[in-house]
Amino acid sequence: MGVDGGGTRTRALALDLEGRELGEGEAEGALVDPRQPDAAADAIFAAMTRAAESAGVTLPATALCAGLAGGGREPERSRVGETLRRRQVAKSVQIVTDAEAAFFDAFGDGPGILVIAGTGSMAWGRGESGATLRVGGWGALLGDEGSGYDIGRNALQAAVRAADQRAPETRLLDAILGQLRVGAPEALIPWAARATKADIAALAPLACKVAQAGDPAALRILEEALQDLDRHVAALIRRLGPWSRPSEVAPAGGLIGRGGPLHNAFLRAIRHHGCTPVRAPVRPARGAARLALRAALETGGEEQPTA
Repeated sequence: MGVDGGGTRTRALALDLEGRELGEGEAEGALVDPRQPDAAADAIFAAMTRAAESAGVTLPATALCAGLAGGGREPERSRVGETLRRRQVAKSVQIVTDAEAAFFDAFGDGPGILVIAGTGSMAWGRGESGATLRVGGWGALLGDEGSGYDIGRNALQAAVRAADQRAPETRLLDAILGQLRVGAPEALIPWAARATKADIAALAPLACKVAQAGDPAALRILEEALQDLDRHVAALIRRLGPWSRPSEVAPAGGLIGRGGPLHNAFLRAIRHHGCTPVRAPVRPARGAARLALRAALETGGEEQPTA
């Protein structure tokens, strides 16, 4: 069983021991919050249960690998793993970051660069020497540049500045008020105070639509987001080189992954690096499931400690 736990939703995928896909399930987001680490375990358990029902199988799984946004720190990772182990969801439990799971789906054990832009953002790379490196992934307060949260927050700020006439008029104001079904800009204050990271990130597709209509403020927000994501790529190319051939870059996440509103714009933004874009869609849950499958085959399905 593989799980992709992001800030907005959690996806689980069940494979058999031959690697065939059996079923999928979804639940709410499983972003690892140091204040509430068990909340991620709840979402993982719900998604796994639905995937098992879809596959016509029962838990525990032989092996579980969960790739989680915010899963980079050992204390939170261990807490989530221990909670899942107590619930007996799998004989072996491995917790990695969402970027590691997505990277394995895109590149396996080979070199490449993965850029994720969904609710949050980060990049993960492996050079030809085998060295790995993360760029970004610092969270909402310190990072997440180019993410849905970043775009949504900037759209809100542009809207209220326009309401004050501190900035030129923008269609973002009416669009946001309409989507949130609030009657006046002042109502954004209590809404923002209650909003989750996912709520704010949900404004990013709206900002993309307003930008497509030619709104200058929305266009600037998206341009800045793409520049920030390009800087992630540039840092990894520079720090993981030298490369004997152009590095491959795989875009993932709801914003820049295949079908995302900024997919093509992202590919254009990084073209000047001379890198090769990975056209196949990245499925982090599949990458996590394949990591779980590898662990199961290596151990013969025996019970292993939580990682």
